[in-house]
Amino acid sequence: MTPNPLLSDVLSTLDARFPPSTAESWDRVGLVVGDPRQSVRKVLFAVDPVSVVIEEALEWGADLLVTHHPLLLDPVSSVAVTTAKGAAITALVRGGCALYVAHTNADAADGGVADALADVVGLVDRRPLVAAQAHALDKHVVYVPTPSAAALVDAMSAAGAGAIGEYSRVAWTTTGTGTFVPSDDAHPAIGSAGVVEEVDETRVEMVAPRALRDAVLAAVRAAHPYEEVAFDVLELAPRDSTTGLGRVGTLERRSTLRELAEHVAAGLPPTAQGVRVAGDLDAKVVSVAVLGGSGGSLFDAVRAAGVDVYVTSDLKHHQVSELREEVEFQAVADGRAPQSATPFIIDTAHFASEWPWLQLAARDLVHDVGAIGTTVETRVSTRRTDPWVARFGPSDPVEN
Repeated sequence: MTPNPLLSDVLSTLDARFPPSTAESWDRVGLVVGDPRQSVRKVLFAVDPVSVVIEEALEWGADLLVTHHPLLLDPVSSVAVTTAKGAAITALVRGGCALYVAHTNADAADGGVADALADVVGLVDRRPLVAAQAHALDKHVVYVPTPSAAALVDAMSAAGAGAIGEYSRVAWTTTGTGTFVPSDDAHPAIGSAGVVEEVDETRVEMVAPRALRDAVLAAVRAAHPYEEVAFDVLELAPRDSTTGLGRVGTLERRSTLRELAEHVAAGLPPTAQGVRVAGDLDAKVVSVAVLGGSGGSLFDAVRAAGVDVYVTSDLKHHQVSELREEVEFQAVADGRAPQSATPFIIDTAHFASEWPWLQLAARDLVHDVGAIGTTVETRVSTRRTDPWVARFGPSDPVEN
């Protein structure tokens, strides 16, 4: 029978998918409640760590609740049951259910919130809307006697060098001739004092995260046969990561803004807000930017991306009004019809735009713990935690 993992094992797989280091500085992610030594059989995924979700987790017998939104984003001075947050923590502790949060780190991750929303929209050829800066890299260049080159590459790899994507021990080598004259006080591994020595040497190049520079250099010195090691450390230019906020891509098939809005509405859980649209409903659209959750702060990035449509949540009247006014003004100035001005806007409920990620995360966790020889049962919460419960007014779309 396949064993269940420890919570510490589950945390390792979740952190690998959604590195806490990629969360925004103001965010509060990771383990909130729980003992890393406890066994995990059932994991419930939800958007919000609210009371109805916690009740659902405990009724199902979940050992771990994974939510997108933090429970303790703002500091608290008490977790007494006289407050909602205190009651939530107490219920989780008493019920033996841990709580883990993946928030802005899940927004940016491959297979995270942005990619899940892009799946719903139907985007291909994706890239981040705002790319995260990749970890700073060094290139280590080391000259070593050719017979010792393989051992040096192994040592540098063990220290963290040579990892590129899904590949490890990545190195480039070439051979040449090294020459030197040892002094009378030297203790050369090759050659004699006062004698010109020529040695067949290999130039080894490997990249490594800058944070590992000291460890890699220590490995080089330990593995190198020479008393004095010849090496260079080159700081590589900054580069964008394949992860980051939002996604930009093209639709699998060309559609109108109206058709796209209907498609988005059908692919997200129903909410009282529904889906709001700003723009020419009959306009043809191809390129789209998406951002799950509140996306009003990224209008400049959306315009720079040159997309036809921006799909996000929590947009305010003035944000959308001013954006549309500006792009329509520019269209007229350029001799184009104002209704053709892009980007058009599709505004969804915050809860709805982030919900599709839960299914991906639940599926991926089963896969990841299976890779270490364990198993868990996962489930996506059935509780709709969007705070809006009703909308009154016309049931059909209102078109200006």
